[in-house]
Amino acid sequence: MLSLYFTIAFSVMALGLLLSTFRILREYERGVIFLLGRFYRIKGPGLIVVIPLIQSIVRVDIRTVTLDVPTQDVITRDNVSVKVNAVVYYRVVDSQKAIIHVADFHNATSQLAQTTLRSVLGQHELDELLASRDTLNLDIQTILDQQTDDWGIKVSNVEIKHVDLDESMVRAIAKQAEAERDRRAKVIHALGEQEAAEQLREAARILSEQPQALQLRYLQTLTEIAGENSNTIVFPLASELIGMLRSKD
Repeated sequence: MLSLYFTIAFSVMALGLLLSTFRILREYERGVIFLLGRFYRIKGPGLIVVIPLIQSIVRVDIRTVTLDVPTQDVITRDNVSVKVNAVVYYRVVDSQKAIIHVADFHNATSQLAQTTLRSVLGQHELDELLASRDTLNLDIQTILDQQTDDWGIKVSNVEIKHVDLDESMVRAIAKQAEAERDRRAKVIHALGEQEAAEQLREAARILSEQPQALQLRYLQTLTEIAGENSNTIVFPLASELIGMLRSKD
């Protein structure tokens, strides 16, 4: 009877070992195989064989991961305090490095993204932070990609999501924008006045060179005055006309 129990137990153990020998990895998974504690090879996807007690496997997901960077307190180069958060997209391109070179590549990438975000944004002024996000995203992505290369990580994209300011800074920016609009309006008005003055000077030059044109302009002015509803009409006489009349006398 004892031998029967021993046979059954041995059969169950052998069956369990046999089943644990075969592993199925999905298309987006890779298996890092260790042989007696040493790195052996990368296997997958599909059906793979792992020898029990001798080999061990660590599964690695090679899909793109969305990493939400928590809100960071950043002081810009012009000493403005803002709160910024971002999102990082990365994936594992070398499973061996991701498992062997760093203990937890996801947490390590998250911590590195936070420090890099504060470091890069702290080198720029607030106006650049608000107006040049594409450039800042590229700068952060490049730095992260270079530093995570030894971990077998590829950072494909970084996006700054929100930049939060306190109310006093929001009011200051609104006043600055209003002042900028007023300045532009005054500049446009001054340019219009300058252009009008140049046109009047050119018209005066033409009229001074062509007395006939001055007479036509005089007659046109009289026509416009006569068309108005007025009981009194004043006929101004140009000095040139008076001179012409005197010469005829």
